[in-house]
Amino acid sequence: MKKSNLPQDKSDLVNFTREVCYVKNENGKYEAELSSGWDVKTDALNSAWQDIANRIEDAKNLFLAGHSSPIHYYMELKLMDYSVLSGYTGFWKWRIKRHKNPKFFNKLNERKMQKYADAFGITLIELKTPIF
Repeated sequence: MKKSNLPQDKSDLVNFTREVCYVKNENGKYEAELSSGWDVKTDALNSAWQDIANRIEDAKNLFLAGHSSPIHYYMELKLMDYSVLSGYTGFWKWRIKRHKNPKFFNKLNERKMQKYADAFGITLIELKTPIF
Protein backbone atom coordinates (compact mmCIF):
# COMPACT_ATOMS: atom_id res chain seq x y z
CA MET A 1 0.00 0.00 0.00
CA LYS A 2 1.25 3.46 -0.81
CA LYS A 3 1.68 6.03 1.92
CA SER A 4 -0.97 8.24 0.34
CA ASN A 5 -3.53 5.38 0.45
CA LEU A 6 -3.11 4.64 4.16
CA PRO A 7 -6.59 4.80 5.76
CA GLN A 8 -7.09 7.51 8.36
CA ASP A 9 -10.77 6.89 9.21
CA LYS A 10 -11.95 7.96 12.65
CA SER A 11 -12.87 5.21 15.13
CA ASP A 12 -13.77 4.88 18.81
CA LEU A 13 -10.10 4.21 19.55
CA VAL A 14 -8.76 7.31 17.79
CA ASN A 15 -7.90 9.08 21.06
CA PHE A 16 -6.35 5.98 22.64
CA THR A 17 -4.24 4.24 20.07
CA ARG A 18 -3.05 4.24 16.50
CA GLU A 19 -1.89 1.32 14.44
CA VAL A 20 1.52 0.95 12.83
CA CYS A 21 1.29 0.02 9.16
CA TYR A 22 4.09 -0.55 6.70
CA VAL A 23 3.67 1.44 3.51
CA LYS A 24 5.74 2.30 0.48
CA ASN A 25 7.08 5.83 0.34
CA GLU A 26 7.67 7.90 -2.80
CA ASN A 27 10.94 6.01 -3.45
CA GLY A 28 9.24 2.59 -3.26
CA LYS A 29 10.87 1.70 0.06
CA TYR A 30 8.88 0.42 3.02
CA GLU A 31 8.51 2.57 6.11
CA ALA A 32 6.35 2.59 9.22
CA GLU A 33 3.42 4.99 9.30
CA LEU A 34 0.62 5.48 11.83
CA SER A 35 -3.01 4.98 10.89
CA SER A 36 -5.86 6.33 13.00
CA GLY A 37 -8.25 3.65 11.77
CA TRP A 38 -10.08 1.95 8.97
CA ASP A 39 -13.86 1.77 8.62
CA VAL A 40 -13.89 -1.97 7.92
CA LYS A 41 -11.81 -2.68 11.02
CA THR A 42 -13.98 -0.34 13.10
CA ASP A 43 -17.12 -2.17 11.98
CA ALA A 44 -15.56 -5.53 12.87
CA LEU A 45 -14.53 -4.28 16.34
CA ASN A 46 -17.97 -2.80 16.99
CA SER A 47 -19.57 -6.09 15.97
CA ALA A 48 -17.28 -8.03 18.32
CA TRP A 49 -18.05 -5.70 21.24
CA GLN A 50 -21.78 -6.01 20.53
CA ASP A 51 -21.42 -9.80 20.64
CA ILE A 52 -19.65 -9.52 24.01
CA ALA A 53 -22.41 -7.25 25.34
CA ASN A 54 -25.01 -9.82 24.23
CA ARG A 55 -23.12 -12.64 25.97
CA ILE A 56 -22.95 -10.61 29.19
CA GLU A 57 -26.68 -9.89 29.00
CA ASP A 58 -27.44 -13.59 28.37
CA ALA A 59 -25.30 -14.60 31.38
CA LYS A 60 -27.09 -12.01 33.52
CA ASN A 61 -30.49 -13.35 32.46
CA LEU A 62 -29.44 -16.94 33.15
CA PHE A 63 -28.33 -15.91 36.64
CA LEU A 64 -31.55 -14.01 37.34
CA ALA A 65 -33.58 -17.02 36.16
CA GLY A 66 -31.63 -19.27 38.55
CA HIS A 67 -30.04 -21.35 35.78
CA SER A 68 -26.47 -20.17 36.33
CA SER A 69 -24.23 -18.99 39.15
CA PRO A 70 -22.57 -15.57 39.34
CA ILE A 71 -19.36 -17.20 38.11
CA HIS A 72 -20.82 -17.44 34.61
CA TYR A 73 -21.83 -13.78 34.66
CA TYR A 74 -18.46 -12.55 35.91
CA MET A 75 -16.55 -14.74 33.47
CA GLU A 76 -18.40 -13.04 30.62
CA LEU A 77 -18.12 -9.58 32.17
CA LYS A 78 -14.37 -9.90 32.75
CA LEU A 79 -13.77 -11.60 29.37
CA MET A 80 -12.38 -14.76 30.95
CA ASP A 81 -12.49 -18.32 29.67
CA TYR A 82 -11.97 -21.50 31.67
CA SER A 83 -8.20 -21.52 31.15
CA VAL A 84 -7.75 -17.96 32.35
CA LEU A 85 -9.99 -18.40 35.39
CA SER A 86 -8.32 -21.70 36.19
CA GLY A 87 -4.95 -19.96 36.14
CA TYR A 88 -6.13 -17.26 38.55
CA THR A 89 -7.94 -19.55 40.98
CA GLY A 90 -6.01 -22.80 40.78
CA PHE A 91 -9.26 -24.71 40.24
CA TRP A 92 -9.44 -27.35 37.52
CA LYS A 93 -11.55 -26.33 34.50
CA TRP A 94 -14.09 -29.06 35.18
CA ARG A 95 -14.56 -27.71 38.71
CA ILE A 96 -15.21 -24.22 37.38
CA LYS A 97 -17.80 -25.65 34.98
CA ARG A 98 -19.41 -27.39 37.92
CA HIS A 99 -19.34 -24.21 40.03
CA LYS A 100 -21.26 -22.40 37.27
CA ASN A 101 -24.23 -24.49 38.39
CA PRO A 102 -26.07 -22.65 41.22
CA LYS A 103 -26.61 -25.92 43.07
CA PHE A 104 -22.85 -26.44 43.46
CA PHE A 105 -21.95 -22.75 43.74
CA ASN A 106 -24.16 -22.35 46.81
CA LYS A 107 -22.27 -25.16 48.53
CA LEU A 108 -18.85 -23.50 48.12
CA ASN A 109 -17.06 -22.50 51.29
CA GLU A 110 -15.90 -18.92 51.89
CA ARG A 111 -12.27 -19.66 50.98
CA LYS A 112 -13.17 -20.95 47.51
CA MET A 113 -15.60 -18.12 46.90
CA GLN A 114 -12.90 -15.66 47.94
CA LYS A 115 -10.58 -17.13 45.28
CA TYR A 116 -13.23 -16.41 42.66
CA ALA A 117 -13.82 -12.90 44.03
CA ASP A 118 -10.09 -12.15 43.94
CA ALA A 119 -9.82 -13.46 40.38
CA PHE A 120 -12.68 -11.21 39.26
CA GLY A 121 -11.39 -8.21 41.22
CA ILE A 122 -14.57 -7.90 43.28
CA THR A 123 -15.62 -8.37 46.89
CA LEU A 124 -17.11 -11.55 48.26
CA ILE A 125 -20.44 -9.76 48.72
CA GLU A 126 -20.45 -8.71 45.05
CA LEU A 127 -19.75 -12.30 44.03
CA LYS A 128 -22.65 -13.65 46.08
CA THR A 129 -25.10 -10.93 44.99
CA PRO A 130 -24.03 -9.28 41.71
CA ILE A 131 -25.05 -5.68 41.18
CA PHE A 132 -26.26 -5.11 37.64
